[in-house]
Amino acid sequence: MGLSLSNLFEIAEASDIVGKRPDLILIFGTKAELPEPTVFYEDEENSLMVGVVVHSPEVDYFGYFKKMTLTLHNIVMLKRGRLPLHGAMVCLKLKGGERANVVLVGDSGAGKSETLEALRVLARDEICEKRIIFDDMGSLGRDSSGRVVAYGTEIGAFVRLDDLEPGYAYEEIDRSIFMNPDKTNARLVIPITRYHHIVKGYPVDIFLYANNYEQVDEEHPPVEFYDDLDRAMDVFRSGARLAKGTTDEKGLVHTYFANPFGAPQRRQLHEEIARQYFQEMFSQGVLVGQLRTRLGIEGYEQKGPLEAAKALFEVIRTRMVQ
Repeated sequence: MGLSLSNLFEIAEASDIVGKRPDLILIFGTKAELPEPTVFYEDEENSLMVGVVVHSPEVDYFGYFKKMTLTLHNIVMLKRGRLPLHGAMVCLKLKGGERANVVLVGDSGAGKSETLEALRVLARDEICEKRIIFDDMGSLGRDSSGRVVAYGTEIGAFVRLDDLEPGYAYEEIDRSIFMNPDKTNARLVIPITRYHHIVKGYPVDIFLYANNYEQVDEEHPPVEFYDDLDRAMDVFRSGARLAKGTTDEKGLVHTYFANPFGAPQRRQLHEEIARQYFQEMFSQGVLVGQLRTRLGIEGYEQKGPLEAAKALFEVIRTRMVQ
């Protein structure tokens, strides 16, 4: 599993690490006896996070390995004043000149990947440039002028085979690492972006919560933007989604800010930082709202993300500047 991380994270050069103190250490698969299967310790004196995972069949899974690493990473980001995000970000440029940097926030099965893939297919003749900044975990920060920007964490993606176009995974088989291809929720690890893109910091134009459980009607449009900060924060804080079997959850569930990886463990700090960034996004004119993907509603697994993508494309086409 450790080798598979080379498809997910940029491998550091020796000059990046020799003689330098790490920010976090993860000990995975130890046989030590501990009070809990997973524990972490914050060494404040040395500014170091240490995580330990006891070996068991339950944790013998790449997704667990990756998420434990990202949980520690997210706590470090909070300590640095950044806001960790569980979601995806894509930078789009249309042939008409319109540009949009779009962030979709949501937990597993919310419809982030499906909507972005539908957008790619739907507008392939209109999009002249598409750049993925993160596919699972990112963070909000500020550039030198104080503008809210987003950063990624991974150069690769741990994606479900079902989310890809038929045949795509096998076209990229020379770059892919497959996980349980014969089972439900089969996945692969594949490079999707470059390191200099994930650390650059891209301004955020559209910031949306991926809502997979509400039906679309006159009062609940596919894309809904808010002018009330507290209302927006309530939606993101609730983290509601219909679990669709990509994890061991069922039915309508709630996860604090759709991010179980670091946010609940440092909830008070996270809440303070989240409010600061939401206030700044509102004051800077970022479009904040939710996108109803309907992925969790039976019968809308394909139609929901497609119609959400159409609505999002219309927003980009009509409200973004060239």
